[in-house]
Amino acid sequence: MIRVAIVEDDEKNRNNLIMLLEQSKDFRCVGAYPDAEIALEDIPNKSPEIVLMDINLPGIDGIECTYKLKELMPEIIVVMLTVYEDTGKVFKALQAGAVGYLLKLTKPDEILNALKEVSEGGSPMSAIIARKVVQSFQSEKKQSFKEQNSLTPREEQVLKLLAKGFLYKEIASELSISPDTVHNHIRKIYEKLQVHSRTEAVVKYLKT
Repeated sequence: MIRVAIVEDDEKNRNNLIMLLEQSKDFRCVGAYPDAEIALEDIPNKSPEIVLMDINLPGIDGIECTYKLKELMPEIIVVMLTVYEDTGKVFKALQAGAVGYLLKLTKPDEILNALKEVSEGGSPMSAIIARKVVQSFQSEKKQSFKEQNSLTPREEQVLKLLAKGFLYKEIASELSISPDTVHNHIRKIYEKLQVHSRTEAVVKYLKT
């Protein structure tokens, strides 16, 4: 049987989780704690394989408790079980060492399935949390791409003239700069857009 500890300040929720584990043939509750301070003192003595951790605890919160617990017991598996849906809490919990993140509205049988999954090396997350994590990564990647590939106002001017079919010397004349300066701008444009030709640069720029 898989040994599980619970850190949950709400007595009703804590008792429901104890009952859920005890009624399962795969799990056994080896400890249930109302706050992080008691949990940090006693969990190392009980040696659970998995800890179900609430975030909103009195005193030390669940994220800090996870971090401290992983310092004491590096091999322990922590799964957050909380009402918080915001990605900030999710990432902080994962950075602290949690490998799963479930919402308290998760159905009891799904909680048991998630515990089984995490014991087998998985990283279970409630569907809404997984979606938010993906969306956050996509947003960060898009922002990073924009920052990495952002052109200066002068480079944009040069690229717009390239798109209109201007020759290098015509761009130099239009912008009152030297042909060498035009060449330098175009080299930087190619580097930022990761292209190798006028056509590639114009097409990629117009798509952004």
